[in-house]
Amino acid sequence: MNPMKKSAALLMLFSIAICVPFNVWSQQTTGFKVLNDYSISSPGGWDYITVDGANKRVYVSHSSQVNVISTTGDSIGYIPKTTGVHGIALVHELNKGFTSNGRANSITVFDLKTLKVTGEIALTVKNPDAIFYDDFSKKIITCDGGSKDLCFVDPATEKIVAIVPLGEKLETAVSDGKGKIFVNGEDNSTVHVVDATTFKEIATYKIDGGSSPSGLDMDRKTNRLFIACGDSKTMVVMDASNGKTVGTFPIGRTDGLVFDPKLKIAYASNGEGTITAVREVNADKFELIENITTEPGARTIGIDLVTHHLFLPTAKFGETPAATTDNPRPRPKMVPGSFHVIEVGK
Repeated sequence: MNPMKKSAALLMLFSIAICVPFNVWSQQTTGFKVLNDYSISSPGGWDYITVDGANKRVYVSHSSQVNVISTTGDSIGYIPKTTGVHGIALVHELNKGFTSNGRANSITVFDLKTLKVTGEIALTVKNPDAIFYDDFSKKIITCDGGSKDLCFVDPATEKIVAIVPLGEKLETAVSDGKGKIFVNGEDNSTVHVVDATTFKEIATYKIDGGSSPSGLDMDRKTNRLFIACGDSKTMVVMDASNGKTVGTFPIGRTDGLVFDPKLKIAYASNGEGTITAVREVNADKFELIENITTEPGARTIGIDLVTHHLFLPTAKFGETPAATTDNPRPRPKMVPGSFHVIEVGK
């Protein structure tokens, strides 16, 4: 090539590089992979996992107890007698933790420093499932699958302050930090909007593009909900102000979703053994990054917002039993002693 033409071509490429937005030239994968595998020897199934990155602790629901490990995998202790535990919520200003005990219809209260149980709140609702702390209303909130309602508990007095009937099985909920609670309704594939001050439902959005929602998280800055829908195997991005779908992405047999507000990435954990990562470019533009390889059965997920690492509980499985009339969709049996938590990051 003529030297002058070559220089002109290089100058043109340099000019294009300056004009193209940075995110086009940025890394198009997360670079995430399984980093560690932490064994937990006690028997039983599991559900949610809560990561406290600031204090380097991971709370793992595990049948009738909660196992607590450090973010480096060391065993710290456990919280006993949490029969049918689903989730764990933390209130640091009160030095209290709370577990939703689905089979006992109760909430166990424990000391965050010592892990000692300090009380149990008997609930009038049925099958409290997901649980979280709303930093706006200063209330602990449970999503009650059996009684189909939302239960608000004062973490200071440990008393129920309100029960909001929503009329369908509820999966999980999230707060916008400004007084609104968004709740996944599994039966009708809806998002219920509840006022955290009046304890009343103020809107219901039909999910367009997904069915049977489970995992849920939110970008509070852009007011966007990320909804993991298990039956349709779809991640739906919804405008929280009006319920309109902003984007949809294919995922797997999911049961969990987390959003990293700094990296602007939503992660849906899939039972097939992947995590689907979707990046938020802006409030109205989203892009599929990749499917990160994990392990089969890793359907729930927690995030360390300090290290940006992900933690997922799972186990090894044997053969799947034959389908029967009573059990048309049998699950494979868990190999005894194989329960563990994997850490994903870079």
